[in-house]
Amino acid sequence: MTDDAPPKLRSRAWFARQDKMGFYYRSWLRNRGLPNDQFDGRPVIGICNTWSELTPCNGHFRTVAEHVRYGILEAGGYPLEFPVMSLGETQLRPTAMLYRNLASMDVEEALRANPLDGVVLLMGCDKTTPALLMGASSVDLPTIGVSGGPMLNGHYRGQKIGSGTNTISMSEQLRAGEITLREFHEAESAMSRSAGSCMTMGTASTMACMVEALGVGLPGNAAIPAVDARRNELARLAGRRIVDMVKEDLRLTKILTREAFENAIRTLAAIGGSTNAVVHLLAIAGRIGVKLTLEDFDRLASEVNCLVNLRPSGEHLMEDFYYAGGLPVVLKDLVERGLLHGDALTANGRSLAENVADAQCWNRDVIHAYDAPFKPQAGIAVLRGNLCPDGAVIKPSAASPHLLRHTGRAVVFESIEDLHARINDEDLDIDESCVMVLKYCGPKGYPGMAEVGNMPLPPKLLRKGVRDMIRISDARMSGTAYGTVVLHVAPEAMAGGNLALVRNGDMITLDVPARSLHLHVEEAELAARRAVWTPPPIPLAERGYTKMYVDHVLQADKGVDLDFLQGSSGSPVARDNH
Repeated sequence: MTDDAPPKLRSRAWFARQDKMGFYYRSWLRNRGLPNDQFDGRPVIGICNTWSELTPCNGHFRTVAEHVRYGILEAGGYPLEFPVMSLGETQLRPTAMLYRNLASMDVEEALRANPLDGVVLLMGCDKTTPALLMGASSVDLPTIGVSGGPMLNGHYRGQKIGSGTNTISMSEQLRAGEITLREFHEAESAMSRSAGSCMTMGTASTMACMVEALGVGLPGNAAIPAVDARRNELARLAGRRIVDMVKEDLRLTKILTREAFENAIRTLAAIGGSTNAVVHLLAIAGRIGVKLTLEDFDRLASEVNCLVNLRPSGEHLMEDFYYAGGLPVVLKDLVERGLLHGDALTANGRSLAENVADAQCWNRDVIHAYDAPFKPQAGIAVLRGNLCPDGAVIKPSAASPHLLRHTGRAVVFESIEDLHARINDEDLDIDESCVMVLKYCGPKGYPGMAEVGNMPLPPKLLRKGVRDMIRISDARMSGTAYGTVVLHVAPEAMAGGNLALVRNGDMITLDVPARSLHLHVEEAELAARRAVWTPPPIPLAERGYTKMYVDHVLQADKGVDLDFLQGSSGSPVARDNH
């Protein structure tokens, strides 16, 4: 690296030195056959890859990374690919959410400790997106995100089926005796037809939309199918663009502004996105230094119309969304109605409004116009009350309208094991008017706040045709799931929230229009119950990362990050390694 290279390049501290340490840093990289001019001052770009055979949604990332590499080389950069922990929602137990913060630490430390001037983040399965954005935010290099894209539509007996959403509905059909095990297996083999993440508007697709709405990804990032050649083209363009971002010193803090998060929150409502995005956006904002609260979600988005007719809220799938025009159509409609900050800067150097100015919709059954919405005023609602003094969330677009105002008798499950042990019991004292309550499934309690909030219904009610009931917990729900499900109750039961004190027979009122969740138990009685309450043991929390997580994890209203990870340490590394 020559002395006339741009002084802002971090990699100069490694490669521009003509001394023992310069020799040290350059020479081992040259075992790949690199010529001298590889170190002549060109930007060094990291390709942060979450490829893993344990993460099926990201199984095509080796190919995506190669196209990013081509783009970096074409633009005169020096690409260096590196792996980080891959969080596969489909295989990882007890929940990928337990390890989101650990993966973010992996990303943060890898970026800071290595000779990188910028980074391309490859992310797909649910928690890989927030983990990579959280880690990158704490370092603040020029950064661009490339999502892996959704799978092709599932097809079964002439019908489209969607990952997660139809997994849940067909498992309920199986439990109700409406389909056979053979039919269940046939659908299973017909659902996942290609590489890519869930093709419903689940958490993976929601977070890919958030990447685009935040301005961290290029236009079109959200919806191009994983196996469409245009996904690889976008990856190559991202590789080219990151080199210019380094030259422009376009760091993540210049993109992830307060305005960008407000854009993401309103977009979340317009797409009928996953409730998981709430905790992820709160966590990312906490890393980048933007003050974001639960109230922002209700204030900014609860009255925004849902425009996208995709499962679990609607009918279609992500492949259809892309062919209809994709997220740019939604963003354009919101910009034209003054609901987004159109002047927000994005990774390609243009404003959000400029990026979507030419967007056109090709199928209004998939993407509705704002004035003729798929579901009016259907953004995520934030609830308050004595059962959730620090908040809880519900997704009205995926709920049953007749249950949005309801009072019912609590049927309490003291743990996930208790739920599994009793839900199929024909003698369970429950009817469709009851409110199902699940405890100890929050950040500390599970641990990791697993996606178990959409509890299965009792078979005896399924056989009667009941397909939804009010369900309340401190857990999360898969973005692919549906139902009148209250989630993220804070404080959680394990932290001593009033959820821990609910007993069978207590009356609970859910009033979504009033943003209220109320337990009809007098304060004196709650105090008496609290006096004899003893928290159960936390599984796996005796040692290692899980103990650290339980000791330091924040509650759902704060984004479920670790308390000591809030904020940023930047990119400087002062000391050499030898």
